Amino acid sequence: MTVSLLVVLSCKDKKVGSGETESQLRPIQAVDSMFVVQTENGRVVSRMEATLMERYETDSLSFDMFKNGFAVYSYDDTGNLETVITAETARHYKFNDGKEKWEAFGNVVIKNVIKNETMETDTIYWNRAEEKIYTDCYVKMYSPDGFMQGYGMQSDEHARNSILLKPFDGFGYVVQDSTKVVLDSANFMGPIPKK
Repeated sequence: MTVSLLVVLSCKDKKVGSGETESQLRPIQAVDSMFVVQTENGRVVSRMEATLMERYETDSLSFDMFKNGFAVYSYDDTGNLETVITAETARHYKFNDGKEKWEAFGNVVIKNVIKNETMETDTIYWNRAEEKIYTDCYVKMYSPDGFMQGYGMQSDEHARNSILLKPFDGFGYVVQDSTKVVLDSANFMGPIPKK
């Protein structure tokens, strides 16, 4: 006796407006090797780099898509590099009511260079109006004092004060080697010391 089974699976794309799905939209603009610098009173506040940016528009919103990933660098008040955020993909939504939303996903790494702290997660959101970054996903946090993990994180946009919302019970502690020299290549000035 032969038994045949036919399974049909269907996935629907998210509707974005005008009856089109996101996969049916075509970009109205594409920028290769994008490099953007934001300044405030003559001081560099942040810069962004992406190999490709595509802009899409519908009746209700416009959004920029960074399919090949992007990197964002932000600087503190003295001009030192403070935070680096990298991701495999990102989107920037602009709504007709003036609101906007940033999201980055796929191997998101957030480094606070000054505090030598790193966070790794799958998805991160940035609320520009409130100057906060957050996620509900699994997060790994590394610092000179230890390792923490959990679900959900919120922080200011420079990752200065990151809080795990649902940390796991386990906590690992990293023993610091006082003879180890950590070289900050972004802010280092002078000759490189010999080993």
